[in-house]
Amino acid sequence: MPARHRTAAVSLAALALFASGCGTESGASSPAEPRTAGPVTVLPGLTIEPDPRLHAKLPETVRAAGTVRVATDVPYPPFEMYTKEGSTRITGIDYDLGQAIGARLGVEFEFKAQKFDGILPAVQAGKFDAVMSAMTDKKARQKSVDFVDYLNAGPGWLVKKGNPEKIAVVTDVCGKPVGVQTGTNHQKLLQQRQELCKAKGLPPIEILAFSKDSEAQLALRSGKVIADYLDEVTAAYVASTADGGTSFSTVTGRQAVGEYSASPMGIGVSKDHPGLKEAVRAALQSLMDDGSYRRILMKYQVPGIGIAEATVNGALD
Repeated sequence: MPARHRTAAVSLAALALFASGCGTESGASSPAEPRTAGPVTVLPGLTIEPDPRLHAKLPETVRAAGTVRVATDVPYPPFEMYTKEGSTRITGIDYDLGQAIGARLGVEFEFKAQKFDGILPAVQAGKFDAVMSAMTDKKARQKSVDFVDYLNAGPGWLVKKGNPEKIAVVTDVCGKPVGVQTGTNHQKLLQQRQELCKAKGLPPIEILAFSKDSEAQLALRSGKVIADYLDEVTAAYVASTADGGTSFSTVTGRQAVGEYSASPMGIGVSKDHPGLKEAVRAALQSLMDDGSYRRILMKYQVPGIGIAEATVNGALD
């Protein structure tokens, strides 16, 4: 995916004054209002203006730093990925949304790679202020971070082209090896599927957990597993882009993947920064309201996973 371009450095040193607004409209602010960084072009034709009133909602430590340190597990396309092979420059849905949220708040959302199962401990240790990594908002995870919910998508199977194993219902994988990323909600869901196998008198699923989903995909290529259980959006993206769309197919729908809760994906926010989640939620809602949020999802052709309202800690379980 093409990288986004900045029209100004995202730093409090920029000392540009902007009134609140949507899209690219701006105006002068009074000297008494907080100073924010300049506008940022997140996508071609989409420039996000900072809102001094939202900037003022940020904790003083974040305003002083001018940066929100964001952990993400790369690659997990199209949510987070590198711009090209061999590059360390990050792009994707989460990255673009993060840049837009940061721009609206007048600070930089600085993304750094972190293994998924180590993300929450890293936030708790103070290494990061937030998480944007297609992370499902779960009650258990709310003990570590607060979530600002921003997307909603279910699981799916990534399989070899043409679905040679003929996976149609979830019990078709009973007794067979499947891949999943360690520490994800999908791993937990697969464990729950074992009860379905047991109820039918079938052998349990052979669940092979990998530290990165890209490793699970390699296992699928080599025949070590017959399928990879992951987010349906990522499955669709990989199936359509890997090897020009010639290597993989997807299997989706509740009959094939099993029942799952409607828990949304959330931006995990450190509990050590009171006020940060409220500022992030307000900035995200403003992007939803002015259409910027939808334009970012449209770039990746996934408007269907969007939600209308940014909520906090909305998990049902």
